[in-house]
Amino acid sequence: MSRPRRRLASACIGTVTAGLLATGAALAAPEEEGADSDIAMGAYLDYGPRGVARIPFLSRWLGGKEIRVGHTYLPGDQWAGIEGNVSFLEDWAEWRRARDDRMFVLNVPMQERNEARVPDYQVAQLIRAGADGQYDRHFEKLAERLVALGVPDTVIVLGWEMNGVTYTHRCGPDPENWKAYWKRVVNTMRAVPGQKFKFDFTPNRGTDAIGWTKCYPGDDVVDIVGMDSYDQGPGRTFDDQISQPYGLQQHVDFAKAHGKQLSYPEWGLFRNGDDPQYMRRMLKWIEQHKPLYHTITDYCPHGVWQCKQNPESAKVFRDALTPQKPGPVIPTPVIPTPVIPTPVIPTPVVPTPVVPTPQIPTPEIPTPVVTPPPIVVPSPLVPSPEVPSPVAPSPAEPSPAVPSPAAPTPELPVPVEPSPAVPSPAEPSPVVPSPVGPSPEVSPVGPEVPASPVPSPSPLVPEPEQPGVPSPQIPSQIPSQVPSQVPSPVPVPSPVVPKPQPEKPPVNSTQWCVPLNFGEWLSKLVGKQSVCVKIDWGRDSGFWPF
Repeated sequence: MSRPRRRLASACIGTVTAGLLATGAALAAPEEEGADSDIAMGAYLDYGPRGVARIPFLSRWLGGKEIRVGHTYLPGDQWAGIEGNVSFLEDWAEWRRARDDRMFVLNVPMQERNEARVPDYQVAQLIRAGADGQYDRHFEKLAERLVALGVPDTVIVLGWEMNGVTYTHRCGPDPENWKAYWKRVVNTMRAVPGQKFKFDFTPNRGTDAIGWTKCYPGDDVVDIVGMDSYDQGPGRTFDDQISQPYGLQQHVDFAKAHGKQLSYPEWGLFRNGDDPQYMRRMLKWIEQHKPLYHTITDYCPHGVWQCKQNPESAKVFRDALTPQKPGPVIPTPVIPTPVIPTPVIPTPVVPTPVVPTPQIPTPEIPTPVVTPPPIVVPSPLVPSPEVPSPVAPSPAEPSPAVPSPAAPTPELPVPVEPSPAVPSPAEPSPVVPSPVGPSPEVSPVGPEVPASPVPSPSPLVPEPEQPGVPSPQIPSQIPSQVPSQVPSPVPVPSPVVPKPQPEKPPVNSTQWCVPLNFGEWLSKLVGKQSVCVKIDWGRDSGFWPF
């Protein structure tokens, strides 16, 4: 929207505008008064020091509402103004530095003679010159000026309302080169050391000369998507302003799709006079969508504080943004309620009998230890046969048997009570064979072996019984069966009478005897035997060796 005779506006009008702008920002939620506390609000009251001076008055008119946004414009008639070579920037920089939560918004033209009604063909030439970098030095100086003033975080509203027909920096004559020109300006200013600028892309609401999305230079060179929206066409009602092409709703949707914050650098009354309904709806829209900031334009015919011709809209704006102060607190008289003591009736305590819980011992079940039985492999008992060793009886020398005379045994009285007779085995007396004189006969071959004499048994002479001693009883029988465990007695061979040995022949006799060996055991039984041969050793026999 054009701003004719902006510099010629009276100080009075500027002051009123600032007050109205401040009030308008506070009215973000008319149905919920004072709900705009979290959104930075301000007003355009004047471009120079008078605009700065009016801010406290607008805040007082709004009941102490804090004005956090200071908004002004650089003159666009010459490049010197666009470079920031103006004194009033120092006043705004001082105001901004006073508090950290304040914001300084600066509208920057992209061409000199910005409001001189330059025709489209010349605008196209200027746009192409800017895209070629011919104006980079002007914007570099502006960035250096703002950094030097201590406001490196200034919000730059560059080439505002570019979709319209008013300003020389408009986009319509050459949209593509205009976007390239915007990029050069942003990159040039960002190249200055110490800068923290935010660049705000702000078209007019509605289509105007060109749809503003066709002029969007790109997300990399845009930080905020703003919109200037006054109470004028296109759109008679506020609902029309929301739903029209490139209207308020499309603005919100576009910023969300590109991940950008919203802003409303200019808004207020214009074509429809005092319009409280518009004022109420616009404040509600701002409260609903929470822009980064908003500033109302407060001079006639747009304002509500410095312009007295819009009283109804001013009232809505003021009531919405004035902080609500709590009224005086009237203490409610407290009437003490009489406390009637309730008698305490002690409840008899009946002791509960304690029934002991029987302790049932848990039986301990021993775990059986199963010892595996030893594996005994029985060895077969192989009976070893007992081989009786032959016992060679030593030849007993024959001794003559001397018979003992039988002596009469006197009869002794037998006791009346004899002791029980315990039989004891009687030892048999050895039989001694009587010697018989051998009568050897010499056989033609050798001496004959005499026959063994048969010994005659000696009669057993019983010994007289002693009184009191029972006679030994000789068992008449020998048990026929002997236990297998008791070895059988070794039979004792009867003594053999040795046979007389033949005489040895003399040396060089004609008899030659060869002894016979029957083994040790048999030789003991039969004696030493030999075979004798008689040989004639005479000289005539043929055997005489000498």
